[in-house]
Amino acid sequence: MMEGGSAPVKEQEDATHPMKAFASELSKLQNQVQALQSTKLQEQVLKLRDSVKAINERVQAAAEDLRKDAPVGMGSGGSSAAVPTSAAPRAANPPVVVVKREKIAKMSAEVKDDNPYSRLMALQRMGIVKDYEKIREKTVAVVGIGGVGSVACEMLTRCGIGGLLMYDYDKVELANMNRLFFRPEHSGMTKTDAAVKTLMEINPDVNFESYHMNITTVDGYDKFVESITKDGDGKTSRVDLVLSCVDNYEARMTINQACLELEQNWMESGVSEDAVSGHIQVIEPGVTACFECVPPLVVASGIDEKTLKREGVCAASLPTTMGMVAGFLVQNTLKYLLNFGQVSPYLGYNAMKDYFPTMDIQPNPGCSNARCCKLQVKYEEKRKQRKLDKEKGEAVEEDMGPLHEDNEWSISVVEDDGPQQEGAGEEQGAATSEANLADGIEFSMPKADVIDEKTLEENAVETNDDEDVDELRAQLEALNAK
Repeated sequence: MMEGGSAPVKEQEDATHPMKAFASELSKLQNQVQALQSTKLQEQVLKLRDSVKAINERVQAAAEDLRKDAPVGMGSGGSSAAVPTSAAPRAANPPVVVVKREKIAKMSAEVKDDNPYSRLMALQRMGIVKDYEKIREKTVAVVGIGGVGSVACEMLTRCGIGGLLMYDYDKVELANMNRLFFRPEHSGMTKTDAAVKTLMEINPDVNFESYHMNITTVDGYDKFVESITKDGDGKTSRVDLVLSCVDNYEARMTINQACLELEQNWMESGVSEDAVSGHIQVIEPGVTACFECVPPLVVASGIDEKTLKREGVCAASLPTTMGMVAGFLVQNTLKYLLNFGQVSPYLGYNAMKDYFPTMDIQPNPGCSNARCCKLQVKYEEKRKQRKLDKEKGEAVEEDMGPLHEDNEWSISVVEDDGPQQEGAGEEQGAATSEANLADGIEFSMPKADVIDEKTLEENAVETNDDEDVDELRAQLEALNAK
């Protein structure tokens, strides 16, 4: 009975099994379709979100352009001019064309818009400089690329110097933006590299060398001397001039020692701590005073220069004063290199009084630098000859005659107190007086050179010769007492 009764149930389970399997498969398919639809929906939502973001950015960019193009002036009511919402967007600005200066093999005096040397070569045509193109054969080393040095480098670059060696250990900071040369995008760069980057764009004909170093260290001094000598032998200089644009005594002394060892001429420059005065000085080892011959007052007084700098306190700095000192320095450099005009041995500048002192500073026989004393003996005859030449030049200048003694304009120079013909003084003076005045106008008092006896008698003051000095003094005291 048990076996016969259980058979129908088993057959029923077998009959319903395919339906369960179909339902399971259908459920799986439905889940897969839902998952696929959800994925596509998410993709579409993401695409839509990106589109909305792009449109929003375009709207903001268009609004910013409208704000830039809006009138800056204020209306009569005191409010800024409104930008019409219906205004069509303006056309995009044309792309900025960057013009790069190409190298020029030879300087030319031809007057053309694309010739950067035409106005420099005009100095040669006007007789100021005999051969300006020789500047390409000159090499200058500039130590200190700060407020004075950076501007000096730019001036030399624009003048077409052949080679320019630049030395500095510092980096550009935003605090340097009161200077004339560096820009905010230079911040963080070494001053020498920033200078090369800018100057190369101005004049690629110049051979630039950048040295990021501190020359006051032992290693830095050796590298400095090696870099300015031929083949780095440390004996023969390969530069025509060294320009000192540093701001401390230690660095100046380092340059002084290096130039004494190489017998290298150099120019020292500086700006005062209050930024209203400055100077330049030519130093020729053994012929003029070296920097150690006449030390600054602070050093001569035995004060350590480092103690003058206090935390949070800096020296004043004016781009105007630094620009003027740099101009004096480079002008003197050009006169020295191209042999024109008079090279100033020392030129000072006081901005408060517009005072420009000049002087000759002779070497100190008691200089503490042994190398300087040795060179003084070597060039003693040169100093004497230079002194004689100077005295001779001053004598010739004093003996010069009239400026326009013989010229095509018939200009003549006569003495104001020249001799006159006898008896003609009164008539000539009267004639001159009458000639200088319009009709109906006469002098209220006669001129000094035409006073006659009659005029003196009319204006004479009566005096009593019997009155002595004591009596006159008593009368004066009585008048003062009143």
